[in-house]
Amino acid sequence: MARPDKADAVAELTDKFRSSNAAVLTEYRGLTVAQLKTLRRSLGENAQYAVVKNTLTKIAAREAGIDSLDDQLFAGPTAVAFVTGDPVESAKGLRDFAKDNPNLIIKGGVLDGKALSADEIKKLADLESREVLLSKLAGAMKGKQSQTAALFQALPSKLVRTVEALRAKQDEQGGAE
Repeated sequence: MARPDKADAVAELTDKFRSSNAAVLTEYRGLTVAQLKTLRRSLGENAQYAVVKNTLTKIAAREAGIDSLDDQLFAGPTAVAFVTGDPVESAKGLRDFAKDNPNLIIKGGVLDGKALSADEIKKLADLESREVLLSKLAGAMKGKQSQTAALFQALPSKLVRTVEALRAKQDEQGGAE
């Protein structure tokens, strides 16, 4: 029979997995408490960094419906960044912190139920934030709308100029006869 404290821990981790957009597993061996505090701040407001027990985390991931995590990710001391907001922002925070502190090792993770390798998380960190991508998309759409509007305005004005040119030519030919 499972101890009540372990059952509570699994239930809490399961809730975190279910309520998160992404989860990134890291190895934190060799980091000081002060460095972990700095890491937690660098992840932003939409991420929670928690040191976890491997066996309880595996059970919680399975209960949350995440079967895609490899068992090798749960070797050694593990901490999980549970991301509820923009996963790019948190991935950038982890990547930048890992550059300055080589003791932090990004093992892998999960994004919307799909397993990610450490390299894929680093690629995710290289993306621009959601807001920047949306503003670029909106700018591109606005540009296309402006081009379309100019095209629709050009057609009638070109037609009017052509009709005026034909009328002027007819007036010349009519005046010459």
